Amino acid sequence: MRAPSSLLPLRIDEVSFVAGGRVILDRVSATIDAGPRSVILGANGAGKSVLMRICHGLLAPTSGSARWTGAELPGSPRRQAMVFQRPVMLRRSAIDNVIYALNVAGVPADERHRRAWSALERVGLAALAARPARVLSGGEQQRLALARAWALVPEVLFLDEPTASLDPTAAREVESIIAAIHAAGTKIIMTTHNLGQARRLGDEILFLDRGRLLERAPVERFFSQPQTAQADAFIKGELPWT
Repeated sequence: MRAPSSLLPLRIDEVSFVAGGRVILDRVSATIDAGPRSVILGANGAGKSVLMRICHGLLAPTSGSARWTGAELPGSPRRQAMVFQRPVMLRRSAIDNVIYALNVAGVPADERHRRAWSALERVGLAALAARPARVLSGGEQQRLALARAWALVPEVLFLDEPTASLDPTAAREVESIIAAIHAAGTKIIMTTHNLGQARRLGDEILFLDRGRLLERAPVERFFSQPQTAQADAFIKGELPWT
């Protein structure tokens, strides 16, 4: 059987999203390629999470489109996954959370336990495999959510503010796992409003301001030579409404 073609690039064409009469995204266009880690950066309310949900397929745009170059074929392994700021934990053990995801993805039964255990080991949760997922700490739950996604071996992983609710120690642990997932060959697309995190985890920055994509640049160039007043103000920590 011929291997499926790559999903990427992801083509975002004039995407707008309106809710309650408010324009949340305003004609956003971009092509996201395989390889570099793409960080969607902007203040709270800039439209980052909505754009990510549209790309992942959880929301339909009001106008425009977000399309993969390759198709996700029925019955094929899940080729994209998403981890949210506050992950949903099922009422079962940590390892059974991962096994459930593998089951839904159609992974053969004789492979599920091995892959789930391997994923827990990679995120440092093997010792907690039998513990109910909902009693884990916030940082442990986020690491479990990453294990659940990583076990699927996705081509693309969307991360929506993955450390926004965590203390600095837990956040650094999650960042290390994200770096490892990228090093293993998965394309990372993530949102953040954290400038330091964008520098550490990003290769390219897509800067959103009030629903518009104002800049796109390699990470170092974005921070050293912002091309718009809005990006310059954001980097300096100035409030976007002043």
